[in-house]
Amino acid sequence: MIVIYTDGGARNNPGPAGAGAVIQDGHKKIELKKFLGNQTNNWAEYEAVVLGLTEAKKRGYAEREIEVRMDSELIQRQLTNEYQIKEETLWPQYMKVHNLLVSHFRDVKFVHIRREENKEADRLVNEALDEAT
Repeated sequence: MIVIYTDGGARNNPGPAGAGAVIQDGHKKIELKKFLGNQTNNWAEYEAVVLGLTEAKKRGYAEREIEVRMDSELIQRQLTNEYQIKEETLWPQYMKVHNLLVSHFRDVKFVHIRREENKEADRLVNEALDEAT
C-alpha cells in the first residue's frame, strides 16, 4: 500500500499558501512542496491532495492501493462525501481531485489523522512558504 500524507496551509488565511505531501512506498519516501500564492487554508489542503496524487500517478502508483492521510477533517469529509461543499471556491479543487481519481486511480481512501501524525507534510508546507516569502 502507498501512503500519502498531505497538508496545506495559509498564513493569515487567506494569505501566502503552501502545500506539502509525503509519499511512502515501504521504506522509500518522496517529499513534495509547492508555493501556491495567495489562497485560503482549505484551498491549499485540496491542492496538497492534488500534488500527492499527481506525483503518485507519474510514478506509476495509480493501480496500487493508496491511503491519503490528512489532518483536515473538513476536506477529508468532503472527499468522502460525508460533508457538502459550501464554499464555492472549493468546488474546482474538489473536481480536480475527483477527476484524477476517476481517470487514473482504482483504490484510494481518504483518512483523517491527528495533526501530530502529520508533521512531515506540515514541515513541507512551512518550507514552501518560507522559501517563497
